[in-house]
Amino acid sequence: VQLQASGGGMVQAGDSLRLSCAASGDILSSKTVGWFRQAPGKEQEFVASIYWDGASTYVVDSVRGRFTLSLDNAKNTVYLQMNSLKPEDSGVYYCAAAITPGVRPRATYWGQGTLVTVSS
Repeated sequence: VQLQASGGGMVQAGDSLRLSCAASGDILSSKTVGWFRQAPGKEQEFVASIYWDGASTYVVDSVRGRFTLSLDNAKNTVYLQMNSLKPEDSGVYYCAAAITPGVRPRATYWGQGTLVTVSS
């Protein structure tokens, strides 16, 4: 599975951004796709995931109500719509697939990161 992320940028607090992740390869075998992020000096953290069939979505508490996942199955693309952005949302966002749930979610496939910077 290959993943290509895009859509990062520099915005002000309260603004919105939409990240895209285009997938190719045997995506159905990966079952889930989603996003992790890593802020400077901090550990990587799981943000959100969705099943490729759209059956289930999970979003961490810190972004719930502000971030939304959606799928375009025709394009094998997942979108992360980020609204009401806060400076603490800044970091490098990584698209990932075959995400295993748990206290510390893990992923098998990774795309390159896309930088999101939110200024106050």
